[in-house]
Order: sequence, then C-alpha cells, then structure tokens
Amino acid sequence: MNPSSSAVFVSRIVNLPILDRGGDQVGKVRDVVVQNRTQLRPPRVKGLVVELFARRRVFLPMQRVHSIDAQQVIISGVINTRRFESREGELLVVEDLFDKRVRDRSATASNVTIYDVAINQPRPHEWAVFEVALREQTGRRPFGGKGHVRVTTWRDVPDFFLETGQENDQLIARLAELKPADMARELHDLTPERRDEIIEALDDDVLAEALEELPEAEQVRVIGQLDTERAADVLEEMDPDDAADLIAELSPDLAEKILGRMEPEDAEDVRTLLTYDAETAGGLMTPEPVIVAPDATVADCLALLRHEDNTPAMAALAFICRTPLETPTGRFLGAVHIQRLLREPPSLLAANLIDNAIEPLDPEDDIAHVSRYFATYDLVCAPVVDDQNRLLGAVTVDDVLDHILPDDWRGAQLAGTEEIDV
Repeated sequence: MNPSSSAVFVSRIVNLPILDRGGDQVGKVRDVVVQNRTQLRPPRVKGLVVELFARRRVFLPMQRVHSIDAQQVIISGVINTRRFESREGELLVVEDLFDKRVRDRSATASNVTIYDVAINQPRPHEWAVFEVALREQTGRRPFGGKGHVRVTTWRDVPDFFLETGQENDQLIARLAELKPADMARELHDLTPERRDEIIEALDDDVLAEALEELPEAEQVRVIGQLDTERAADVLEEMDPDDAADLIAELSPDLAEKILGRMEPEDAEDVRTLLTYDAETAGGLMTPEPVIVAPDATVADCLALLRHEDNTPAMAALAFICRTPLETPTGRFLGAVHIQRLLREPPSLLAANLIDNAIEPLDPEDDIAHVSRYFATYDLVCAPVVDDQNRLLGAVTVDDVLDHILPDDWRGAQLAGTEEIDV
C-alpha cells in the first residue's frame, strides 16, 4: 500500500463519530495519542482519545480501529471505560502539538508552528505520523493571521522525535530486523547502562518479543525497571501465556499494579492462565487460537491462519466451535490441519475436514502427559477443552519445550553454550 494514499490529517477526524461494527455510535474522536521514537522511525500513533456520551474521555488502542474515512471511524472489540490519563512519553496531537512552536530545518521564517499532523497506516494494525503541516509567520505576531502553511515530512521537524544518538539509532534499527532470540542475545551482551538506554527507546512490541527470549531473571529485572504504564503496554504485546509466566515471577504488589493498568481483555486472559499451575496444559496454553464457526469455508480458515500475528505452530490448526467464538467457546467440534486445507477447494466447508484422531487435552494434564501427547500424535499445536467440551485455548510445541528444557537453557544459549545437559 502506498503510505500517502492512507494518510489522514488529525484535524479532519477530530469530532468524527466512533461506530462499532454493528453501526451503533459509541462516542466521538477528541484527540490522537502519539509517542516519539528515534530519528529512524516516525512517531507511533498509539490510539485515540474517545469521548463517550457521558462525557468521559477514554483511550482506544489503534489496533481496535478497523477503518477511518471522512464521515466516521469504525472500531472492533470493546472499549475500556477507564478514564483516559496521558502516560509518560505520550503526546496529544490536538492538545500538545497544534500551534506548538518548533524548529524546522528548511524554513526561512522566524516563527514556525505545527498547524496539523497527518497519520497513515504503513502496515496492518500499525499507524504512524506521516507528515506535518507547518505554519510560517514572518511578522512580529507569531499567532496573528493565517500565515503560509506547507506540508513537510516529520523528519524535517527535529522537535518531533527522540534524540538518542546516531550509534543507538543504528543499533535500534538493526535490532528491529533481527529474530527475537538474536535480539535477546544482543541486549544480553550490552553493558547495563547501554542496555537501559536501548530498552527505553525500543517499541513496546519489539521489546516484548525480546523479553520472551530472555531468562526469567532478566525478564523480571527489565519489567521492574519500567514504569507501571510502560510495563503494562509491553505485557499486552506479549503472548498471554508468556505474559502470565512473567507476571507469576513478580512480587504480588507489582503484578497487581501492572494487571490493573493493562487493557481489561488482556488482563483477563492473563488472570485466567494464572489460575492454572504453570506445569499443566492450562498454564501452557494461549487463549487466542484460530477459531471458526461450523459454517466456515476452507477460504475462511486460510484467511485467518495466514494472519501475520500467528506463529507457525499456532497456524497449524484451525479449531471449529459453536458460538461464542471467543474462549471459552461454545461446544468444541474439532480441528482442521492447514495442510489439509491447502489441498481442498476454497468453497468447501472446513467442518468436512475435521481430524477425528485429535484428542483434546484437559487443562489439568501435567507437563509429562502433554509432552508425551505431542510426541505420540506428532503435532505442533493441540486443543485444550474443559469438562463441558468448551475450547479454552491451545498449546503449541514451543511452549512445551520451554518447560521441559532446563531452567537455565535461555541463559546458556545467550552465553554461547552449544550443549545443554538435559
């Protein structure tokens, strides 16, 4: 997608109605929340400030925004009705940036202010600042008259991004291109002071991926050094089972503070996983597998399985359930292998392809039973159901390996040890 084709100026979406997928209005857009990053990356758009009908202003993550046009904003999911509070490092475009006096590398006028900010969607589920409209005043009155307005790239406004030094910028850009395990190794090898600088500048999703590959002791140290708001943001980006494992290692007070600042849906997933022993199928599972209705076609299943957020293991199976399709679901009907789906006509009902040989796991099955199960049935992903035959989640083979390898296996890997005594 051409980034400019999806760009929209913030002034044009302020006061637009917010509609859910059913077409009902839930509020209005009042502002846009952005967060500066390093020079190499445009400021990230974190979400919208939404005013509900009770005049309460709340935060809506951009991941919930389905579409934006000239008349309305369409969202999916639910809105957290907790009153909006700006977090450290965040800026409100209308409140903080409009009419702000800035430096501009290419301007000849003495007074330059931000007139408007354009945001765009460079990739699915991600929004960023794209351009900045600047107003140039040459007279003595900086805010008198309209002045000359021109649009420039965000890079031309030095005030608009973090100054972390060229060396750190290059390292951050390189880390973002690495696989999570390699990124964790790089962070592990840095001096404590340099590591703290890089962690502070990394995007939440990038830091979350690296955290999942660090030893538990280092995960706890990193989360402990972050403020509560940032820690909540990072944990929201982690897989729920990994987030639950990390939360379980924190002090009860800190764990509760972080859970209280997370989005309710994310916090609920983590709290549910914490009710199970970590060494059971319930503690190992993720509550967000690929779930489809009985009338889903092969094409429907493949569209969901190919989503970029799915790991290769999680994309191996689609689970067919009665409504509701969120865990815990309605009655679990069975699972379909992606290899089988790839061999069948797109219009065929996926329910005709259920593998009846897959026996679901019980959430109380211990790690020894789960590991034997994967070895016996040669699977990389397996369903977990309760005594009412409702799908609770799915366990993947990588989660099993994490728990049957020695506790220090990640530390040994980061230290460069080639052999681990199992």
